[in-house]
Amino acid sequence: MTTDATFAADVLEHDQPVLVDFTADWCPPCLMIAPVLAEISAERPGLTVRELNTDENPETMRAYQVMALPTLMLFRDGAPVASFVGARPKAKLLADLDKLLG
Repeated sequence: MTTDATFAADVLEHDQPVLVDFTADWCPPCLMIAPVLAEISAERPGLTVRELNTDENPETMRAYQVMALPTLMLFRDGAPVASFVGARPKAKLLADLDKLLG
């Protein structure tokens, strides 16, 4: 789990692409997408998946203007390159990520 305090080290300074799941315990779509993200993390060694609980870490949520949950934000070389709002099927998410990660 990434926090406001560890976000820079976990995401911005990471040497490979990082997909951040902005989530909350009370969010049903967040709970639906969690197992999908776990599968993607296991299947894609070149992609790191991190989870950030927005209720416990509001600073990062505000800094990246996350307005809806779940928001998945892809970071590369310390900068956000894409974001996806809402739960989506695994195949759709993989297709979107593959376009960006080439």
